[in-house]
Amino acid sequence: MIAPLLALLIFIVAFGCIATERVDKVKTVLVAAGAMALLGLIPGDEVFFSEHEGIDWNVIFLLLGMMVIVGIVKQTGIFDYLAIWAAKRSRGKPYRLMVMLMFITAVASPFLDNVTTIMLVAPVTVVVCNRLRIPAQPYLIAEVLASNIGGAATLIGDPPNIIIGSRAGLSFNDFLVHMAPVVVGIFALFVVFTRLLFRKSLRCKPQNIAEVMALQERRAITDRKLLLRCMIVLALVITGFALHGVLHLPPSLVALIGAGLMLLVADYDVNDVLGEVEWPTLAFFVGLFVMVAGLVHTGVIEAIGSWTLEVVGDNFFTAATALLFGSAVIGAFIDNIPYTTTMAPVVEGVAAQAPDAATGRALWWAFALGACFGGNGTAVAASANVVAIGIAQRTGHPIGFWQFTRYGIIVTALSTVLAWIYIGLRYF
Repeated sequence: MIAPLLALLIFIVAFGCIATERVDKVKTVLVAAGAMALLGLIPGDEVFFSEHEGIDWNVIFLLLGMMVIVGIVKQTGIFDYLAIWAAKRSRGKPYRLMVMLMFITAVASPFLDNVTTIMLVAPVTVVVCNRLRIPAQPYLIAEVLASNIGGAATLIGDPPNIIIGSRAGLSFNDFLVHMAPVVVGIFALFVVFTRLLFRKSLRCKPQNIAEVMALQERRAITDRKLLLRCMIVLALVITGFALHGVLHLPPSLVALIGAGLMLLVADYDVNDVLGEVEWPTLAFFVGLFVMVAGLVHTGVIEAIGSWTLEVVGDNFFTAATALLFGSAVIGAFIDNIPYTTTMAPVVEGVAAQAPDAATGRALWWAFALGACFGGNGTAVAASANVVAIGIAQRTGHPIGFWQFTRYGIIVTALSTVLAWIYIGLRYF
């Protein structure tokens, strides 16, 4: 009984330090992870190897590979080209630019994982905002929120969906039929809502717009031959992501192979390339995974889930409601990958008791929507959030915990309520 309380106490204290931003977040999670280890609250050295109670190396190496790829691609000037093109297409109007960037992100997220999408779009966003001399934070936040919403539409768009699809035997087409309709509707409303949500930030000086409109985007490309080689490798990587299930290769390995190919075609010094890697972000993820491993290993997360489902009994609409809102709330504070992994067996047991297959699957859809939308709840709720904040920090546009969270909580609440209405009307 003491171990779960200790694990929960350490997690709450660490999360409080991250939220108040009085202590560096990387230092916080590493100290908390060390405390978990010293007190025996994690599964010993299995924290490095366990799929369910340890560090998710797939996420770490996916990030590392994509950071290397993006770092090399950036040298060609393509991000500057895309930034100038986007600014000119939007005619420098902030809201139109935000919608354009959100749309690109949301369309890409169902077919690439959220982290990869943010790794590709965020650098363009920073450059275009620098060109227009406007703060990049609102645009980066809007993109992350759009990515977490859009990624919920397919089996491969968000890591929780992959876990759920595997456990429940749900196909790519199942997700398209059941998840995509509500995601499209929620994203459309989100686009309209962003005008109100970010209204104070959507301003730009006319002289800055005029300067950008006068730029020639083609001049931004510094090495056309390298760009061609990089685009071929990037196309192969994206194809690998789309076909990773057929190829039986995890996305992390696809990213690492792509990074190796990029190093070969670019012929850059490896030390210079590794200097582009967001090492603090990777260290933060390692510490965060160990912290969550403590909650999983001591049974805190499973106890919360089991208790909630015992309370709702055999009322399956109430069970779906509890799964949807419970996943959104818990997923807002704990990375949704280990949370989904831990709760999936609990959901499977409840779904097996449903009176028919359709009701059982409705519970899975409620669980998936809650886990995906909960990723918008706080700055540390999803991998894409942490990556975007790391990029923002590195490029001189720091995003605070509460700066992100005050928008994320609102979007999570609205999207979860809309998803609840959808679940109720369609399945019950």
